[in-house]
Amino acid sequence: MRVDKFLKVMMLIKRRSVANEMADEGFVKLNGRIAKPSAQLKTGDILEIDTWNMYKKLEITALPDKGSVPKQDVDKYVQVIEYKAKEDI
Repeated sequence: MRVDKFLKVMMLIKRRSVANEMADEGFVKLNGRIAKPSAQLKTGDILEIDTWNMYKKLEITALPDKGSVPKQDVDKYVQVIEYKAKEDI
């Protein structure tokens, strides 16, 4: 599954176009490297999302088969390694 689609399906980012732009601008890393929106994910990959208000580091434990995942089922697909809310400056 592509990085931009995964971010949308997992409801980490609301729109796929926004996920695509974030990856293009370097806000998304895959296994420590800046991820292209089209990069393919696999189980065990580490995904980092670093925006102006939060930082999330996730391990992908499974890839969804269908188009969307209910919010209560997100934990079946990702494990949060690190989460930091950034303070207002």
